Parts: sequence; structure tokens; C-alpha cells
Amino acid sequence: MSAVDIISLSYPLYDLPQLLQAKPLSIAIGFFDGVHRGHQNVIRRAVQEAKAAGILSAVMTFDPHPKEVLGHGEQYYRCLTPLEEKTALFKELGVDLVLVMQFDIGFAAVTPQLFVEDVLRKLTARHVAVGFDFTFGHKGSGDTKMLQELCSGDIRVHIVDPLFDGEQKVSSTFIRESLEKGDVQKAKELLGRSYQVSGTVVHGDGRGRTIGYSTANVKAEQPYVMPKIGVYAITAVVDGERYMGVLNHGMKPTFQNGAPAPSLEAHLFHFDRDIYGETLEIEFQHYIRAEQKFGSVDELIAQINRDADKALQLLQDEARQG
Repeated sequence: MSAVDIISLSYPLYDLPQLLQAKPLSIAIGFFDGVHRGHQNVIRRAVQEAKAAGILSAVMTFDPHPKEVLGHGEQYYRCLTPLEEKTALFKELGVDLVLVMQFDIGFAAVTPQLFVEDVLRKLTARHVAVGFDFTFGHKGSGDTKMLQELCSGDIRVHIVDPLFDGEQKVSSTFIRESLEKGDVQKAKELLGRSYQVSGTVVHGDGRGRTIGYSTANVKAEQPYVMPKIGVYAITAVVDGERYMGVLNHGMKPTFQNGAPAPSLEAHLFHFDRDIYGETLEIEFQHYIRAEQKFGSVDELIAQINRDADKALQLLQDEARQG
């Protein structure tokens, strides 16, 4: 797979790099948090049009989330896919360029007309793909109809229809709601892949080994949307190898005396080596149960044994089914 070029932009666009002056562009535009199946349809449309026309394909995304800048709440600070992970997913979809537009108060004030004139036309866009509910410009005053009108003449616009799961539209909000319920299977259906959280393995309290279950304590380095507190069957990738495992996302109530803070503790099956300081990619596969406080360490160990057996059975059954 060829490398994808990442270009940071800020408004107004001055001194564009040579790469952006070499060929016209077919651009998919959106924040694309999650890069879910609906987003993938928009991006694939841009890639298909680029190939047919012999031009470059690009994704224009924004950093940070527009609603975070405009003060719509902390929920938008937490994301399904940090920028680095989004970029990797764009690459898998065959995109040539990733255009990361800095979203700040100045850019938020740009009118729809100026966005088309000073951004799209300056980038030599020949084709644009957006979702059906795309809005742009100051206070979201531009919609898909206005985009088509403003681009008329030299930029073709494709409005991609929504994708539905039953009667509900596939969306980043739907995925967030599914994760809040612990429904990681539904999130997987909507994303087209397992929901993933990456982090660094850090030292914990060392209690896992004393009860027969060594765990990797994972510190997420990015502000992910986290699934519901509880126990999960997971797969995890370390050094390019995938392992089955069981994970507790929670407060460790059996051992807490002070104010608890959520933690991610993963036990990987058939794995026993020191990975402190390394990156662990956790893929949530099945929700097993809610976290609970036990009356004794023996009760906790018995439950962990049951959780591990159930997680392994679920993962092995899934692997056999392909």
C-alpha cells in the first residue's frame, strides 16, 4: 500500500505545498470521527472519482472537533478515532492525501461562499463528496444544496445518501450511544471493525500476579470515548501479533479505599512477557458483565476464572465461525 501524504492547512491558505499544485483533487469532506461505514461510503466515492478522472484523492478533516472549539461540551473532546488512527483508516481506503484543516475561531467565521472560493477552488478541487447532512461555513449556514450551487460550473458535488442499520442512521452518535451501553458488538457492526483503544502499558499495583492473573495496565494516551464500565472479551495487538484476552474497564471496587479512577486492565491468554512501555491496541469484542465488588479475594478469583473461561469461549467460537 502506498504512503498517504498528510498536509496541515490553516485559513487563509497561503503558500500551498507543491504537492497540492501538481494535480486537481477529488475531496471527501467531513470530521469523520470513527470512520464508520457511512463515512467510508463518502470517502470511497471521492477515491472512485479521482481514479476515473486521473486526479488525486483527498480527505479534508478538521482538528480539533468544530463543536469543541465552538463550546458545545466536553463530549466532543473525547473521540472514537484520534487523528493518527483516522489517517491510517483513510490510507486503508486508498486515499492519496489527508488535508488536516486547523479549526479555530477564525475559520469558524468563514462564510460558505468564502469556503468554496478560498479553500476548495484554491485547492483546485474538481470533485467533492460529502454526506447528506453536511453543513459548512459560519454557524453551519451552508448545506448540501448551497454547496452544489456555489460549486456549479467547475466542481462536481456528490451528496452521499445515509446508511441505515434497521431504522436508525449509522452515525458517530449512534456508535457513542452503543459504547455507553457496553454494546461493543453493535459498535463493531456500525464501524465495520472492532472498536479500538490504544495505549501504553504502565506499572500497576502488581496485584494481578498475586491472584494468578497477570494483567497489562493500559494508559490511553488519547481522549477516547470509553465503553461502559465492565468486563469484556477482547483481542489485543502487541508487536504486530494478536492475542485473545479478557479486560476489566473499571474502578477495581474490591480493592478501593479512596476515590477511584477508571482503569484498563487486560489479561492476555497464553502470553507471559514484559511489555512495560510498549503500545497495546485493545479491540473490544464482547461485553461479559458489569463490574462488581466482592466480599473476599477468593470470591473475586472465582469470578475472574469464570470471566476468563467465558471470554475465551466467545472468542474461540467467533474465530471458528470466521
